[in-house]
Amino acid sequence: EILMRNKIVWLLSMAVLALPLIAAEEPAEKAKPAVEETATPEQASEIAEMRGQILLLQQRLEKLEAERQQEAMVVTVEEAQQEKEQLEKLEQARRDTNQRLLQVERETGLDRVRFSGDYRFEAHSIDGRTPAHFDGMHLQNLMVNTLFYANSTGAFPQDLAQVDGFIAGNYSDYQFFTDNLTFEQLRQTVGSFPAAQQQQLFQFLMPSTAVGQAQADNDILYTNRLRLQMDARVGENVSFTGRLAMYKVFGDSTGVQVFNGQPTSVSVDGATVGVPNSDILRVERAFFTWNNIGGHPLYLSIGRRPSTGGAPLNYRHDEPRGGTPAGSLIDYQFDGITAGYRINDRSIFRVCYGLGYESGFGSGDLLQLPQDRLNDTHFLGINWDLWQTDRMFLQATVARAFDVTDGFNGLVVLPNNPVTGGAIGAPLIMRFTPSSNLGAINLGSVVFTRRDGPFDWFVSANYQRSDPENVTTPFGGLFSDPFETPEARNGAMFYVGARWTDPSEKTKLGFEFNRGSKYWFNFALAEDDIVAPKTATRGNVYETYLTHRLRSRFLFKVDYIHYDYDYSGSGWHLGAPKRLDSMPLLGFPTYDRVNKVGLSLIARF
Repeated sequence: EILMRNKIVWLLSMAVLALPLIAAEEPAEKAKPAVEETATPEQASEIAEMRGQILLLQQRLEKLEAERQQEAMVVTVEEAQQEKEQLEKLEQARRDTNQRLLQVERETGLDRVRFSGDYRFEAHSIDGRTPAHFDGMHLQNLMVNTLFYANSTGAFPQDLAQVDGFIAGNYSDYQFFTDNLTFEQLRQTVGSFPAAQQQQLFQFLMPSTAVGQAQADNDILYTNRLRLQMDARVGENVSFTGRLAMYKVFGDSTGVQVFNGQPTSVSVDGATVGVPNSDILRVERAFFTWNNIGGHPLYLSIGRRPSTGGAPLNYRHDEPRGGTPAGSLIDYQFDGITAGYRINDRSIFRVCYGLGYESGFGSGDLLQLPQDRLNDTHFLGINWDLWQTDRMFLQATVARAFDVTDGFNGLVVLPNNPVTGGAIGAPLIMRFTPSSNLGAINLGSVVFTRRDGPFDWFVSANYQRSDPENVTTPFGGLFSDPFETPEARNGAMFYVGARWTDPSEKTKLGFEFNRGSKYWFNFALAEDDIVAPKTATRGNVYETYLTHRLRSRFLFKVDYIHYDYDYSGSGWHLGAPKRLDSMPLLGFPTYDRVNKVGLSLIARF
């Protein structure tokens, strides 16, 4: 019995003593940074205390075994049982303490990456209207057909039936003509006509393209949006932030829309999660930030930028400020670099750079001669938080977009050929790639927000000026139509709003108004509006909303937005704006009035 007891004690002791040796023999590649490096002071203290307890328990086991070996005393079966129970209690205590230590270490490791996010369900009812207008695509198709007739016969037709009959009798020649026609050829041909002859041609064709006023309603439209936020401490003064997002319409995960004339109907890099797309979880943000560089209040941040949801757009969503630039000027995802200087606790000065279009990748540039290849589209700006406290915020932004193209890389289904205007018989998903650099766009903004008692209010003034090249495309030039010479244009937008919070801080009621001028333009494709970005509107927009916190992180929202458009082309830098109340010539239909009612439930976690 004594021998058996000694063997048991010896085996237990060796098992206890072997644990640190086994841990020490783990392969080097499994080694991790010390938990205390990322633990809070309270967690580090608890870890140290429990490791001390484990060490004391091991020492007690070793001391007991040594005493038994030295004394070599003879004990009774009852005493051996008591000693065995004591050893088992010590071993259990050691295991419990070790388990607590592992749990704390696990929690501390998870604290290195903090996850949060939100899920939003929305139901929308849209009452829209398109104005009476002339169909630009139909007009372009009739013009191409008429030019084919004139080139073939040497004379202009007496009526369009004569053109249709000629095409039917010479269809193979017509196909050859349209398949090889370029926009530059079309532009030169039309430009060769005297002004009076051009006017006569348009007067001959336009009556056949007239379209009456029509309703464009959607009684019910449901959407899902999921966002997953990641924040991590990488090391001293270095952090990482990321956000993944999925945004889709109920019943559609194709990710590509049929182009309808609205800028948000093209799936581009800057709006992959700002416009309903598909059930794919996409990277909206991913960047690191390196603070206190060289012991100075400097920081550097590189990656997919936090450039959406900036002030003052966050108020209507009952969210903190979500993006760096003014939301009324830039609400667009882009990849870039920010270098900042913290002047003091209330002011930060930033220089920001971004890339909107990369011409040397995926655009077939090797298929073109060097002189025909496009330049990249670069963004450069200054963003200055002049004053920021809990009650007040003042920010100024200036930016310039260099070598702006006629669109950005994207996916779309085109219903019409943009050169001939003819319908595409079997619409296919295509990668849209820009064809020309059009010039530069300059932007400026000042945003002021303030809290007075239960009221939050803001004002925002925004300005745009174009600096065009003498270039146009089938979609037009900078704020000019395809057959015009572009000129520098100025635009402005004013945006004001107020929000009241009830004493319980659960319910908030707000009202907002913004007005954009004829040539107003901003980079706002990712703005969270299902109809169209409201801050891009050339006209007036009224919005009123109510949010209520059913739980601290579970919100209900109802809102109403009224769009009253004065000019066409809202959200576009291509094409000349036209009054919508004067039978305009439009490339694609557009709204002149929209009413939208929305209901949302948001769960934040």
